[in-house]
Amino acid sequence: MKRQVPIERLRNIGIMAHIDAGKTTTTERILYYTGRSYKIGEVHDGQATMDWMEQEKERGITITSAATTCSWKDHIINIIDTPGHVDFTIEVERSLRVLDGAVGVFCAVGGVQPQSETVWRQAQRYKVPRIAFVNKMDRVGANFFNVISELQNKLSANPAALQIPLGKEDTFTGVIDLIDMQAFVYDETSKGSNYETVAIPEEYRELALSYREKLIEALCDVDESILEDFLNGESIDKDRIKNAIKKGTQSLTLTPVLCGTAFKNKGVQPLLDAIVDYLPSPVQVGSVTGKSTDGQDITRRPDDDESLSALAFKVMNDPYVGQLTFVRVYSGMVNVGDTVFNSSTGKKERMGRLVRMFADKREEIKILYAGEIAAVLGLKNTITGHSLCDIANPIILESMDFPEPVISIAIEPKSKADQEKLGGGLARLSMEDPSFRVHTAQDTGDTLISGMGELHLEIIVDRLRREFGVEANVGKPQVAYTESITRSAEENLKYAKQTGGHGQYAHVVIKVEPLESGTGLDFVDKITGGVIPKEYIPAIKKGIDEAMHVGPCAGYPVQGVRVTLLDGSFHEVDSSEMAFKICGSMALKNALKKAGPIMLEPIMDVEVVSPVDYIGDVISDLSSRRGKVLGMDTRSDVRVIAGQVPLAEMFGYATGLRSLSQGRATFTMQVSHYEPVPTNISEHLKVSRGGQLYG
Repeated sequence: MKRQVPIERLRNIGIMAHIDAGKTTTTERILYYTGRSYKIGEVHDGQATMDWMEQEKERGITITSAATTCSWKDHIINIIDTPGHVDFTIEVERSLRVLDGAVGVFCAVGGVQPQSETVWRQAQRYKVPRIAFVNKMDRVGANFFNVISELQNKLSANPAALQIPLGKEDTFTGVIDLIDMQAFVYDETSKGSNYETVAIPEEYRELALSYREKLIEALCDVDESILEDFLNGESIDKDRIKNAIKKGTQSLTLTPVLCGTAFKNKGVQPLLDAIVDYLPSPVQVGSVTGKSTDGQDITRRPDDDESLSALAFKVMNDPYVGQLTFVRVYSGMVNVGDTVFNSSTGKKERMGRLVRMFADKREEIKILYAGEIAAVLGLKNTITGHSLCDIANPIILESMDFPEPVISIAIEPKSKADQEKLGGGLARLSMEDPSFRVHTAQDTGDTLISGMGELHLEIIVDRLRREFGVEANVGKPQVAYTESITRSAEENLKYAKQTGGHGQYAHVVIKVEPLESGTGLDFVDKITGGVIPKEYIPAIKKGIDEAMHVGPCAGYPVQGVRVTLLDGSFHEVDSSEMAFKICGSMALKNALKKAGPIMLEPIMDVEVVSPVDYIGDVISDLSSRRGKVLGMDTRSDVRVIAGQVPLAEMFGYATGLRSLSQGRATFTMQVSHYEPVPTNISEHLKVSRGGQLYG
């Protein structure tokens, strides 16, 4: 069966931004103007199509990335609307991993805010071409040109304005197109569906000519023929300008900037035109690279005739149909009922049903082609980051990095009936969300749930109650401390146990070193000459892995350690995998005690936006929370304080800040890095956890 729309006319894009910049409102307008929805849903009314979860409707924020499909000018656009709150940054991460382009939405008043920087860096890491849309041009204090300079200074982007605003704040009536050199004036009565193309008003002509020249100058770096004509003073036609913008956008050397106000229905159609004109199709993105089962690099072209390669990037629990697995197909095609190979687990999976998603609504499809995004029902053992492919031609695609949780709470069921449902609910939710973890505290036996912030865990508990019918008591939030080491150390350990019959014997020599990156465990095998047989090496690594879960200071997980297996010996009769696993675990515990263990705590980047009257009190309060103020900026009539504060000191900060500022100041925070815990606090934590102090 042939596809209806050629792959060249397919766009897979994400809408990303800081919280409250207007992503969901922009997406709602896109759905309305493309005919996908017949009425405009508003976030503040709880009626937005893309914010379909009860928790999203109540809070007026996006929590989970929602996918939908629409068409514009004979192109199919798959859109993923991502959350802006830092607690749900994993949703942005996994969406950007499979998208070909993105629209960064920026508030014309707030400019480049902290989470804008985070999502921009994520897009940069996955080499995703972007368009910037400066939203809320009708708001008091809106400044389009200020946002452009912030894009340059804060994000190191190379912004190229394709439009400038016609009017500002309450006089914003439309946009001036710098390519066609004409103005679009929007009709207030038609919900933005009708707009008039008029000549640029005389008072804006000079500004428009100045910014058109800046646009051409930016394109000179992309296209040498434009540079030549520009220097010779020759005119450059529209098609060449658009081709150069497309080339610059897709090579990540240029970021086109447009403006409008989604809420007031102005500027959205030119944004749709820009998505179609400048963001790449799967063909323009090119081949995907993965690994074969023996570790060799292999590539697959975005073509229906190629072997199948697809990546599962999101798992969602649907109360009506069960588990939905969202997949992006990079090459080949797959039919309903096909058996595919999960190269990440080595197991076969059957494609039960294929559905195209429109937020929480589904449309059954029979076949999924190269470049497309859809959801699959019936996959049993496939989770986020797994690769699906042909059984005959396996490929393992690059997975994703998931952030470590920074906050934990204890949870216990209220009744025996709730206890059984709690386990199942937590298992389903942790399968959906890789940044959410469940574990048991070894010292107390409590069930601990860990996540990216207080709101993240609040939503999890709310979902347990609503979706799984679990009533639970929840403890106070706790910081997810970690442990590490400050110096190298070696450990030579023999584990020998004699029982009746075969004994247990294992001998390992290991060296531990601190890692700069602070990530988990880096295990290096330097055994030569078969002094330890190869089949025992995985058992040693497993023992070391398990020992990393409980640190020597206060029993917190250990991070940022390289363990090198240097030497050892074995006994032909008494050695076993179990003996080497126990030996590896004991050796690591001993080595960590010698290596100057320390406790680390998460440090948060905090940005406080406050009226000038309360600045002194806000700074003084941050200092009392062990915070460091890194700088202060002026944004229209408010001050923006940037600082770093330990997460342990930030519980209840929202209430404290409201009290200090009579409810007029706001703040955002996100994890920056980990730092050693001050000695007096680490001593207290060791005592409270029943830990022991090691030198």
